Amino acid sequence: MLTGIEEVDWASLGHAYGPADDVPALLHGLASPDPSERECALDGMYGAVHHQGDVYDSTLACIPFLLELVADPAVPDRGGIVELLTSIGGIELDDEDGDLDCPSGLDPDDADFVPAANFAMASAAIAAGADVFLGLVDDTDPEVRLAAPVALASLHPDPARVLTLLRERLTVEPDTEVRLALVAAVGRIALRHAALRAETVDWLAWLAGAAQDPGLRLASLAQLARCSPGRIPEDVVRRVTDLLEEIRTAPRPVPEAVGEPGDGGEAAGSGRMPVTLVGQVRELLEEHVAGRRTPWTEELLRTLHGALDDRVDDRIALIVAQLRCPDPGQRSDAIWLCGGLIRLWRGRYEEVVGLVGAQLTDPDARLREAAGSFLERLFELGAPAADALAAVLATGPDGSAEVTGPDGTDRAAGADGSAGAVAPGGPRGPSADFGGLAELTGRTWRDGALLALARSGDARAVPLLARALEGPGEVRRELLYAVDGLGPAAAGLAPLLRRRLAAVELDEELYERAAPLLHALASVRGAQALPEVLRVLRGAPEHRHAWVREAAARALGAFGPAAREAVPELRELLGSGTAAVASAAARALWAVEGDAGAVVPVLERWLRPGSVTADRCAAAQALGAIGPSAAGAARALRPGLTSRDLWERVRCAMALWRVAGETERTLPVLLAAWEENRHARVDIAECLAEMGPAAAAAQLPLLTELARRRRHNTREGASGSHDIHQDEKLLTLCRAALARMEPRGA
Repeated sequence: MLTGIEEVDWASLGHAYGPADDVPALLHGLASPDPSERECALDGMYGAVHHQGDVYDSTLACIPFLLELVADPAVPDRGGIVELLTSIGGIELDDEDGDLDCPSGLDPDDADFVPAANFAMASAAIAAGADVFLGLVDDTDPEVRLAAPVALASLHPDPARVLTLLRERLTVEPDTEVRLALVAAVGRIALRHAALRAETVDWLAWLAGAAQDPGLRLASLAQLARCSPGRIPEDVVRRVTDLLEEIRTAPRPVPEAVGEPGDGGEAAGSGRMPVTLVGQVRELLEEHVAGRRTPWTEELLRTLHGALDDRVDDRIALIVAQLRCPDPGQRSDAIWLCGGLIRLWRGRYEEVVGLVGAQLTDPDARLREAAGSFLERLFELGAPAADALAAVLATGPDGSAEVTGPDGTDRAAGADGSAGAVAPGGPRGPSADFGGLAELTGRTWRDGALLALARSGDARAVPLLARALEGPGEVRRELLYAVDGLGPAAAGLAPLLRRRLAAVELDEELYERAAPLLHALASVRGAQALPEVLRVLRGAPEHRHAWVREAAARALGAFGPAAREAVPELRELLGSGTAAVASAAARALWAVEGDAGAVVPVLERWLRPGSVTADRCAAAQALGAIGPSAAGAARALRPGLTSRDLWERVRCAMALWRVAGETERTLPVLLAAWEENRHARVDIAECLAEMGPAAAAAQLPLLTELARRRRHNTREGASGSHDIHQDEKLLTLCRAALARMEPRGA
């Protein structure tokens, strides 16, 4: 086995962490009889030789040996090696890429040439040896049979032969998950090879309606939708719902016998499995599917939802049906699927959100956690679940109601009438200490429920936040940043926030601990905390002192004239060498004293040629906040309208409108930026709403935005906690701007 491995000069090759002289040991480890050694070796291959999907010269040198290991039935866990080869060789090259020596038309002098050439050579090398995968479709190891179809569909150079083999194997394959993998591989071939698509789509359509088990029909329907969206049946919601019900009510299969130790499970004497990334991923997946009869339905539905794409109403209907299903696994799947849907697409989600809120009291802990995690990111869209959130936060595990303490804040009443109670389930088990405020100060599912309630703007979050602030533990920073959405109802939190700020140590972690409290105090206009804010401002250590001072200045500005005692400190900050600090101080000083003459010249200095873009943006925003009283700065702002930087153009245009009302100069700049960068649209829409009838030329872009189904800030493969909130804010501002443009009485 691994003949010739010693003939390779591995030390002259490289991987992610340097010379590849450790690779022979990894390859031998993949064939070890000890499962812990095999797992460590596979982890090393992914961690170094195929680090983050990269292909190095050592990766190319490994390919013949990996193919040799896959071909040897005596090697355990070959399914993992097949998946590794599929990942290494799975780059998609367009037909027109031409010569593999220079893929994608890259110039050999280009920095990306070597990595791209390695990907192309890996794909070619594995394709040359891909016949080895043909013999794996009937392997005795179901994990190998599970990995083989996608390897064949992705890597074999004769897709017609593979298609025939996969369809034939489907007629005799006994394992449900392998059968589903066969169908998925057929769909992959249809997507990759246009010449085979028509016949494959017809076959998938036939299989979706054939007298097969419901899981196979669902898989076929999902692949049909993926390969040919035009063939999606009009009654897809009914068909999928019926299939899920068939799957749920089907008789349980007889469990397979568990093998003896050493027969492919765990080698005798191997001891505890090592901690590896591969092992951790495996354990997470096992935990995710534990106790579920048909965990594979999640991936099928994910594929189907991806194919349905902008058919948002159908997707919502499917999720609603799942959320009404008796199976908690299906309801959990629905929540995760809806998370992806609502992040990307605008729609009517009231019913969905209400049904997700109903899961907060489910006995299944994973379902509760999924519901809480989903609701955290909804902000105002979470309002339909507010009653459920408030109810679950207002009761103890035994159904006991909250009681109100002598200070007016709510306290949890335990079974014995004390303030203690127990959180129902959650990450720390049934003994979680509700009375000790752990559910409000730790990252528990109830903490997420409180965050969701606060972000929805519901005033019932205020007494619960008060209890969290009264307690001894750390309060989750997101909860403090959510205070600004609670309006006047949160004013009573000021004394508690003040007490918290007074206890913050003036050390190197000051910013992390004080900034959320300062933000919350600014939100509630807690001017009684002025001494504590000044203490933080005066005692800021060198570490991140500029950030601390900026946050403190923002809070002082929110206090307005009540912060007059801070004027000397704010005047001193005007001379800061940091534009962000000087601009925040200028805004605060204006709010406290109303003396534009004292602050506008300072801000104008940051607009001079030679200042960095970020500094000019900060100064422009501060001038815009001062408004017409800063009209004298209009001349300093105008050059920014022609800046090469989009954000400087936007900031200066908005400020120029706010200080001087110059519509003719600013509106074209804002409309051009609207088209150029979608992430600037929230700020621009806010300014257009202020302009009112003067911004009538912006009606078409605003109407076009409101007509879009896809959220303006969607990013492939990434998301932020405030994405949905920002998009909903954009829609609100667009409507407000259009309403102000209408003539009165229209």
